[in-house]
Amino acid sequence: MLGRFLISAATSLLFAAQAWAGDIVVRVTTPDGKPLPDAVVFIPAKPGDPKPAPADGLRMAQASKQFAPFVLIAPVGSTVEFPNLDKFRHHVYSFSKGNKFELELYGREEKRVITFKTAGVAALGCNIHDQMVAFIRVVDTLWAAKSGADGVARLPAAPEGSRRIDAWHPYATAKDQTVTQTVTVSAGVTTVTFVLDIAPPR
Repeated sequence: MLGRFLISAATSLLFAAQAWAGDIVVRVTTPDGKPLPDAVVFIPAKPGDPKPAPADGLRMAQASKQFAPFVLIAPVGSTVEFPNLDKFRHHVYSFSKGNKFELELYGREEKRVITFKTAGVAALGCNIHDQMVAFIRVVDTLWAAKSGADGVARLPAAPEGSRRIDAWHPYATAKDQTVTQTVTVSAGVTTVTFVLDIAPPR
């Protein structure tokens, strides 16, 4: 799903027009060097940058009294499905500024859909099951990816030159849960490391 977003037609056209673009490999760790999954790394959009197309097939499922995935990336304008795979009902909500919504009680094999129109974070909860927590990072940039279990995220066909890169994690202790670096991108592969201090979930 995210791959289709990153390797969209817009990205392909951009790469064709700017053959000097390079790839960025981002490694995200905790201060003790352990890989940190579920960090969203992205190049903030500048005026004149191409915009991402809304993604297809995004979903945030409810299963075993948990959301899956824990962190989801959605380009602005994307519609996300919220299927209930449990045998009982859920009541999903977000109180996040710009991304507020409420999906009142619905049962097994039912689903609801929400279109996310504002870049930022949607922190999700369930009004019935307090342990259910997840996050949707809504982005207005072509260059965004989530770190895997190995703590690595890849931004293909990044623009050449000096660009800011942000690394965000919902439990990071930094301001706005974000650490920033400025990186000079050239043809080939640029490697970047972020270290995020993580607080225990509340």
